[in-house]
Amino acid sequence: MHLPIYQHPSLTVLIDDSATFLRSLAFQLPASMTNLVFDDTDAALTWLRAASPVASMRQGGLRASFDTYGRPPEQCNVAIDIEQICRTSLSPQRFMTPSVLVIDYSMPQMNGVEFCQAVRHLPCKKILFTGAADEKVAVDAFNRGLIDRYIKKSDDDALDTLEAEILTLQDAFFADQSDTLHTLLAVHHSTFVSDPALAALVNQLRDRHGFVEHYLFPSPAGILFYDSEARPSLLIIETDASMDSHYEVARDNDAPPELLGALQERCIVPFFHDGDGMYAGAFRRDWHRYCEAARICQGRQNYYWALFALPPSYMLGPVLPFAQFLRERQNV
Repeated sequence: MHLPIYQHPSLTVLIDDSATFLRSLAFQLPASMTNLVFDDTDAALTWLRAASPVASMRQGGLRASFDTYGRPPEQCNVAIDIEQICRTSLSPQRFMTPSVLVIDYSMPQMNGVEFCQAVRHLPCKKILFTGAADEKVAVDAFNRGLIDRYIKKSDDDALDTLEAEILTLQDAFFADQSDTLHTLLAVHHSTFVSDPALAALVNQLRDRHGFVEHYLFPSPAGILFYDSEARPSLLIIETDASMDSHYEVARDNDAPPELLGALQERCIVPFFHDGDGMYAGAFRRDWHRYCEAARICQGRQNYYWALFALPPSYMLGPVLPFAQFLRERQNV
C-alpha cells in the first residue's frame, strides 16, 4: 500500500433513468459522501468529459517537467514542483472532482455497459448497479475492464455494500492519480511515500484527528492535513540522515547542549518556522518552543515524526473548508 501524494473529498456521480430512484439513493448515502445525479446519459457524458481530471490536467494540474537541453532523451532531468501538489488545496472546485460513477444498467438512451465504454478513457472508478438478471452482463463488463465493481440492487445489503465500495474506490482513484509522480518522488524526493508503514500512519492520523484532506508538503518534508474546517496540521517526517543535518546545523550555530543532546538522541522533531526551518542563533533562548516530542514509525527505515500546527506564513492561500462546501451545497 503506497501513500497517495494527495487526497481530498471527491464526488460520486449517480446515473439512472429514474429520477425518483436517484433522489432516494442520494438521500440514503451519508451527507459527507457528496454526489451529483443525472437521469440523462447525454447530460452525464457532457459533464464528465468537462469535469474529469483528464480535462483539468490540460488546464495546469499536477505534472513533471523535463530538462532536455543539450542532452539525449535518456539523460534528461526530471523536475517536480512539489508545492503544486499543495496548491491543489487552493481550488474551491477540488471537491467536485468525479472519482466514482454509479451507473444503472437498464437505461433507454444507452445501457450502463455502453455508458462505461463511452467513458472508458476517464480515470473515474465505475460501479454498475444491476438487476439480478443482468449479472452475466456485469461479469463480462468486469472481465473486459469496463467496470471496477458491480452490485445487485436486489441484495438485502446493497446500500451498505455500495457505501463501502465507493469509499474503497475513492482511495483507489487517488492512488492511481498519484501513480506516475509517486514513482518519481519515491526515487528523487520524498522516499517515505513508497513505504507502507507511512501510509498506515497517515491513515491512523486521519481517523484519530478527523482530517479529511492531505497533501505532500515540500519543506520541511511531510504531509499537510486539513480537517473539515480547513484547520491545517503539518506532519513532519525526519530520517536519521535529516536529523543528522539538523544536529550539524545546530552545532555549527552554537546551539545549547540540551538541544544538541535531544537531536542526537532523536527525542525531538524541530521546526524552526520563524526562519528557514533549521536552527539559528536567534532561537537559542526559546528553541524548545519550536520542537515537539518525536515519535517513531518503523518502516523500511526509522522515521521520526510529530504533528505541528501550520504557521500562517507557510500557507499558500485561502482554503475552502469541506464543511463550508457541504453547507453551500445544502443551500443550493
